[in-house]
Amino acid sequence: MTTSSSLEQISVLFDRVLVIIDDDGERRSRAGILIPATAQIARRLSWARVVAVGPHVRTVRVGDRVLYATEERYELDIDGEDYVLLRERDLHVVKRDADSQGTGLYL
Repeated sequence: MTTSSSLEQISVLFDRVLVIIDDDGERRSRAGILIPATAQIARRLSWARVVAVGPHVRTVRVGDRVLYATEERYELDIDGEDYVLLRERDLHVVKRDADSQGTGLYL
């Protein structure tokens, strides 16, 4: 796994979001049948975990899980680990952990 120091040396710019893919592409049907990553299914979305955000990103934080379309991405390799670079507008869903909720206060 990549050390945190290699990610600390990277600055994501503008409205970009750097994520690491959560799933390996293979999934199971409700009946338990394994569907390989190479199977073509109409426009499949993928989950990823946010590892860095640009200064103009407003709705996503490091550690959030996001859902994105696999066609709208740029893949890159940092110290042997695969990452995906996305624009904030290309994200479809943001999922936060229950303990990372905000205070609910608006300033």
